[in-house]
Amino acid sequence: MLVVLALIGLLAAIVIAGSGQLSGAKLRKGSTMITAAVRVAFIRATVTSRSVRLVMDFEKSQIWLEESDQPMLVQTKSPAGGAMAVTASEQQAVAENGRIMSGPAPQRPSFHAIGMGLVAGTEKKDDTNVRNLPSGIKLREVQTAHDDEPRTKDRAYLYFWPGGMTERASIVLKSSEQNDDATSMTVLVSPLTGTTTVKAGAVALKLPTDDKEASEREDRGP
Repeated sequence: MLVVLALIGLLAAIVIAGSGQLSGAKLRKGSTMITAAVRVAFIRATVTSRSVRLVMDFEKSQIWLEESDQPMLVQTKSPAGGAMAVTASEQQAVAENGRIMSGPAPQRPSFHAIGMGLVAGTEKKDDTNVRNLPSGIKLREVQTAHDDEPRTKDRAYLYFWPGGMTERASIVLKSSEQNDDATSMTVLVSPLTGTTTVKAGAVALKLPTDDKEASEREDRGP
């Protein structure tokens, strides 16, 4: 009987260890997907001289790229960074802001989905451009330079501009329903080079504290 219990305990330990390794591998794969999308968006914006954004959908655990034909200046305190509202919550937020602000509002840039290629002309009309995060991997929180607080629901956006610039960002993935640092992984994005750094756990976005840090020419990564 003791031998049977010992075998059961050993098998349970193996299963638990195996599941932990599997979730870790999926987290790394998800981080690699984010890193690749950031790199493609950064290069694409530079090559096409158009504004590009990485869309991250919390509810569907999906990411994709979008492009605008209009110049884009990111605004703070805006759900879509100042672009045209897409989701219901974004439209509601824009409507509420419109009631507070008086006077004519400038036209908001609109974005359309594009392929994950580096060259323009890869757009498709179906959902093949959408990338699903690995099974069991979800977005925990995303904060970019235009967000006052980390976003944890609906959609988050990371913008890229012609000339080789993006936003400072922290993109946190998780492999469980709980926001546990042991089952989380963070992709940090540098604004000047689009360099990404992957770190274990949840790493908060570190915003510059003065003009010198914000305008630093030498970008060594997050």
